[in-house]
Amino acid sequence: MNNSDRELCFLSIQDQSRLIHSKEISPVALTEAYLRRIEAVDDKLGSYLTLLADEALEESRLAEQAIANGNSRGPLHGIPMGHKDLYDTKGVLTTGSSLLFRDRVPDQDATVIAKLRDAGSVLLGKHQMSEFAMGFPASLGPIPRNPWNTEHSPGGSSSGTGAAVAAGLCAGGLGSDTGGSIRGPASLNGIVGMIPTYGRARRAGVLPLSWSLVHAGPLTRTVEDAALMLQAISGHDPRDPTSSSLEVPDFSSGLHEGIKGIKIGVPRHYIAAANSEISSETVKSVDKAIKELEGLGAHVEEVEIPGLEHLRTIGSIIFMSEAFTYYQHFLRTRKEEFGRYFRNYVYAGALFSAADYVQAQRARADLKRKVARIFQHVDVLALPTHNGPAPKLNLEAPLDPLRFIRGAWLTMIFNMTSCPAISLPCGYSEGGLPIGLQIAAKPFDEITAIRVAYNYQEHAGLKDNHPPI
Repeated sequence: MNNSDRELCFLSIQDQSRLIHSKEISPVALTEAYLRRIEAVDDKLGSYLTLLADEALEESRLAEQAIANGNSRGPLHGIPMGHKDLYDTKGVLTTGSSLLFRDRVPDQDATVIAKLRDAGSVLLGKHQMSEFAMGFPASLGPIPRNPWNTEHSPGGSSSGTGAAVAAGLCAGGLGSDTGGSIRGPASLNGIVGMIPTYGRARRAGVLPLSWSLVHAGPLTRTVEDAALMLQAISGHDPRDPTSSSLEVPDFSSGLHEGIKGIKIGVPRHYIAAANSEISSETVKSVDKAIKELEGLGAHVEEVEIPGLEHLRTIGSIIFMSEAFTYYQHFLRTRKEEFGRYFRNYVYAGALFSAADYVQAQRARADLKRKVARIFQHVDVLALPTHNGPAPKLNLEAPLDPLRFIRGAWLTMIFNMTSCPAISLPCGYSEGGLPIGLQIAAKPFDEITAIRVAYNYQEHAGLKDNHPPI
């Protein structure tokens, strides 16, 4: 690997695409640069579970030939990506980073993988993750590390994808988010992570955890790149019964409109409710970002979201009950193949009754109505993504069944209310670790969330900051 590889691998998807389509670089050369960087760096990070070097080079050759013949498929054509090992990939191991599925090779792509292939992207490989996206260490493969400081966590459950995108080991990738598993790693690794509205992105072929909460979405280095990836994976999917049939807009259409007159709601009481858990550095960085958004012409006002005192309880009941429903057969027949964290957490889901689950879903519906009323008066909500910078890795931590829910305090509300939300860097801790700002909008208004996030990212000037690794 050389300095030119590093520079090339840290370019945005948009910039890489311009170079490819202007013939200044070939998809093959770009893929080779990523493979050299993976070889040089990933033994320190453990972000890849399966690397597809030969296959990626062949896909890049096909992309190069097609583009040369005038058959470009758009801005993602020839762009090397890696995806969380939760997404089915035809003929390639898809394990959920669990010993349970260590030999599982799907015979069909997940719909979002197929759509990214249709867009011409190159698959570098599959990323390590928390076992079955639960937020706890995997029972298969390495423990991913944060590229800003390898003694620290990259977050979960899209841990490998977050670390790989941040470290320039792929141009972008798919994560999944049930309570914050895209936005959390985005915040901790200093990149962009977005969940669209529930039902917007196709979820067929995604290993299940919580059917009613999980969102598929992109992890990228820029907001503009997230919009490009989201464009490719959105739309109705007959294989997914929860898929929306609404027309997909152009998510990049509002990027350059500015945010003058945009109304931003700040739920300070929500932040204060978790104040004992949120670092002062995080509060300071997010407050500064909100003031900068105000300086760009947005109107900022405080808002209150009633009923948040029950959020963690509601989320725990829904999340754990749905996880147990899917994995109960394996728990009865192959329990020793699960990691201890995942096994014990899912077992806890068996303790909830049908009445508990129904009441939790009723409370969730009430929360949706309350948040919808807030969005009648503001365009977006702005708040921290995570309670602090990346914590140190502690692989000997005692089992805490509620740890995942506790860490998702600031993000799960948007899974619960089906809202789109995006995280992007807004500062750094004294130790040089990234801090994330979260922007959320009403359901099916991804354009506004992207617009606000893009304008902040362009103003803040942080998108060219990369980890030292």
